[in-house]
Amino acid sequence: MLKNDLFLKALKGETVQRPPVWMMRQAGRYLPEFRELRDKYDFFTRCETPELAAEITVQPIRRIAPDAAILFSDILVVPRAMGIHVELKDNLGPIIPNPIRSLADVHKVYVPDVNETLGYVFDAVKLTKEMLNDEVPLIGFAGSPWTIFCYAVEGKGSKSFDIAKGFCFSNPAAAHTLLQKITDTTILYLKEKVKSGVNAVQIFDSWGGMLSPVDYQEFSWKYINQIVDALADITPVIVFGKGCWFALGEMGKSKASALGVDWTCSARNARYLSGGNITLQGNFDPSRLLSPIPTIKKMVHEMIDEFGKDKYIVNLGHGILPNIPVDHAKAFIDAVKEYGN
Repeated sequence: MLKNDLFLKALKGETVQRPPVWMMRQAGRYLPEFRELRDKYDFFTRCETPELAAEITVQPIRRIAPDAAILFSDILVVPRAMGIHVELKDNLGPIIPNPIRSLADVHKVYVPDVNETLGYVFDAVKLTKEMLNDEVPLIGFAGSPWTIFCYAVEGKGSKSFDIAKGFCFSNPAAAHTLLQKITDTTILYLKEKVKSGVNAVQIFDSWGGMLSPVDYQEFSWKYINQIVDALADITPVIVFGKGCWFALGEMGKSKASALGVDWTCSARNARYLSGGNITLQGNFDPSRLLSPIPTIKKMVHEMIDEFGKDKYIVNLGHGILPNIPVDHAKAFIDAVKEYGN
């Protein structure tokens, strides 16, 4: 039994004394102990070595004590498993040297045996669970099919993903074939993560906000919802779409247990747009963690007041930034724990 199950209670919509709190990218760049490992091992070595991935996952639990851990990994392990070569370049982010630009390219991409290609992730889950010793729940995650598609077609990060969008609009049949292959792989991957021991999963739709509301339904939500439907009976699913406030109504009707909200959408609007019944997660501006500690604590308490303590998970509106002082990150977590005292 978990010693701290506050996060799982919030996902079920149960009444709690205070909301749970964790931070996207909490296992990462703002921690000096993470940077030490980063300087010794390259990115994919850290992802593919279960001992390193597990150690990085539990570092923030020791240091700032959030109510949930999130497995250290990356959304791009999925396309790598599907035969898409991905490199990570310093200061450039992910690079796909041979991006997908035609139906022939799409046919070369395959749905893999996830145990063969991604077994290291499942080993990392099992090892992390041992190290956590039932202190807090463990979250597994994947990128949304659309977000993975963006990298695979664009070939790199982008402010607008015009090439990826153009591929959808000029070659929709090929685009949908690729999106379906990513969806099928993601379902197999997340199901295996649940079998390995994660307590919940989150789908990151980082680039969903690049699409118009109509195109979002066709090229992103349709595929996310397949994943939600396939997983909802075996684990709680959180959907986080950055810039996707316009889809909260549709998302709120799905089998998702919670919806992530970024900092551009107010608590009131998020509750209204999502239908008012689903658990929400968010939405502190990550840059706001550079504010003085008393300001952080005051703003966190105001945010909880706005969302309400029930059916709510305190989080950032996107990942924590690398330049956030550790004591400011801890102040964010502590502010939630002090709420209502």
